Amino acid sequence: MDNPVDLSTQLGSLRLKNPVLTASGTFGYGIEFESLVDLNRLGGIIVKGLSLKPSSGNPPPRIVETPCGMLNSIGLENIGVEAFIAEKLPILETYHTPVFANIYGSSIEEYAALAARIDSVDSITGLEVNISCPNVKSGGVAFGIDAIVAASVIRAVKKETSKFVVAKLSPNVTSIADIASSVEDAGADAVSLINTITGMAIDIRTRRPVLANITGGLSGPAIRPVALRMVWEAARAVKIPVIGIGGIVSAIDAISFLIAGASAVEVGTANFLNPGACMDIIDGMESFFAEEGISSTAEIIGSVVL
Repeated sequence: MDNPVDLSTQLGSLRLKNPVLTASGTFGYGIEFESLVDLNRLGGIIVKGLSLKPSSGNPPPRIVETPCGMLNSIGLENIGVEAFIAEKLPILETYHTPVFANIYGSSIEEYAALAARIDSVDSITGLEVNISCPNVKSGGVAFGIDAIVAASVIRAVKKETSKFVVAKLSPNVTSIADIASSVEDAGADAVSLINTITGMAIDIRTRRPVLANITGGLSGPAIRPVALRMVWEAARAVKIPVIGIGGIVSAIDAISFLIAGASAVEVGTANFLNPGACMDIIDGMESFFAEEGISSTAEIIGSVVL
């Protein structure tokens, strides 16, 4: 290619080599994919959600396939932040790709403690704060569905870290623009959306829910139109960067999110079907840009014609 395109993208103070990141919970701790993809080609690796203590998650069955997607109720199973830092991070440090720690807690204090612990770890570029988790002090209502509470979480995290902070937003709200604006006001450096949509599956012979947890999070291409609409709404409501998530399986999908206003995207469920999905998307974006005479990612971000 005589004039290679510039796939890099700007996320606030961060410059990523390309806009393709891995979505938390779908790429393990990153090292599981070492033999399958070139981790150095990724724009960023977002590891599965980390808690203060190890968590075994929900009982099985906790995954069920659905038309154009899947339901999961894994329950954020993970080895805990200390084990991640000691056992997994040293391997990720051998690569030249930014690592983002996705964090979650059952109280604002837990989020703050996680942020404080990770702040001292130089090789972690930023935090993605999962505010779709249940707030145990408020009867299990998710932090992310109330603008005031969502802002409180982000404000507490920002007090404990100087790292780049991304607020991961829940789609299970009345107005995604209001939530996005609230976390921006609280100091978030970017927002990522959408997290999974709450869903359910029933076995008609047993008449029981398929998932042991009864409900789970719907992801995959089935939610892409909803995600695209919410990314567009959020991008119009905030000045901070938006990261698009939801059913992205191809370069066409990823580019659609950029046109809608996202500065980067996360690839999730597609990794289960095709471990090389991120590589294919990066290649496809580069080819499309070259064919269309687009010299950089920045040219198409927010370029939707209304």
